[in-house]
Amino acid sequence: MKPFPELMSFIESLPEPHILFDTQYRILAANAAYRRQFSPDRSVVGRTCFDVSHRFSVPCDQAGESCPLVRSRESGQRERVLHLHHTSKGEEYVSIELAPLQDASGLQTCYVEKMEPLKVAQSQPTAQGLIGRSASFMTMLGLVARVAPSQATVLLLGESGTGKELVARAVHEASTRASKALVPVDCSSLPENLFESELFGHERGAFTGANTARGGLVEAASGGTLFLDEVGDIPLSMQVKLLRLLETGTYRRVGSTEQRHADIRVVSATHRDLDQMVAQGKFREDLYYRLSTFPIHLPALRERQDDISLLCAALLERVSPQRKLNLSDSALQLLQTQTYPGNVRELRNLLERSALLCDGSQLQDSHVQQALQSGRKTSFELPAALAPGLGTEAKPGALAKMAQAGLREMVRSHTGSRAELAAQLGISERSLYRKLKSIEDSI
Repeated sequence: MKPFPELMSFIESLPEPHILFDTQYRILAANAAYRRQFSPDRSVVGRTCFDVSHRFSVPCDQAGESCPLVRSRESGQRERVLHLHHTSKGEEYVSIELAPLQDASGLQTCYVEKMEPLKVAQSQPTAQGLIGRSASFMTMLGLVARVAPSQATVLLLGESGTGKELVARAVHEASTRASKALVPVDCSSLPENLFESELFGHERGAFTGANTARGGLVEAASGGTLFLDEVGDIPLSMQVKLLRLLETGTYRRVGSTEQRHADIRVVSATHRDLDQMVAQGKFREDLYYRLSTFPIHLPALRERQDDISLLCAALLERVSPQRKLNLSDSALQLLQTQTYPGNVRELRNLLERSALLCDGSQLQDSHVQQALQSGRKTSFELPAALAPGLGTEAKPGALAKMAQAGLREMVRSHTGSRAELAAQLGISERSLYRKLKSIEDSI
């Protein structure tokens, strides 16, 4: 199929990367933005989109990815997905929007695909921002990419230490409000008698000590995003006033009768079970529904163990930027056996402690083991099935070796599938495969 000149001219005029391709995935046209981003040194016309973007020899859906073309064929409409693409700057997360073009009979004949790099997350170690490439991380990031351009209220749900403020910042920076402020409010640290004035501001003389009028955090966030962290800790008496702000977009300073308009987008977060709090009468149901227009679950670190090696490299750069530390294979393996109830925050603390115990340039399993023993004992206990007979007298490196022995025994005695064994261990199938491969290589 030869594309219409008008269509090619239209695609070329667009500022975002766009391509036009046929039902066989062959690229028919690509605009300048696409060529710069994805293939600056080689023509893409005639090549397949999966070859250019992924270096795949087969379509995305046959390589474990979600293919927007296949989804469009099934739905008959435009589709959006999040992919990792090869670009001129390396691998980057890219939000893809595909629109099918139909002939007079309604048959899909070709597709226009728009790509927008998602700059708030990385698939490789970096000093700042969100990092990961596991399935659960990609699912979360796909929801961030989908909701960020809207004005919808977002509720981030996750355990302590999963990076809720980083995700809130990602939502803000990928939104149309990115040029304005992101204002965080730590709801758990504000006493009830100060909550209203901190949020909405106060007039002079509104209460003892109010010697001057002062704007609140809502005003500071004007045009931008208000991030309510630990929203489950807001006192019931204050919840109704927050509800009024969300429902009407208006508020009053303490001591004032003047109604002010709030131009804000609200992102909130909590580690609490708000459903249970609603049932117990500790959280207003109407406020819950206002906050949770678009809830996003943040996976715990134990749900994304495939990301631990990436996170370790990035966190070591943050906790010890001058030393250029790296991990030995045995140290990484030991780190990957932990459950991390404190999630990424706990992993960071463990790495910083290990780095302080290391005099060289490489962290060994002995450094990690010593750091584990000096931390919370209940936080880092190796599952009994993975460390039979392990005592406190274990020598450096013994913990990883005994974990391997325990895993070999579990594989030998397990009668179910690998997926069931991975679920029993609390790890992904990919992590289980990697651990088994490591054991095979060491024999």
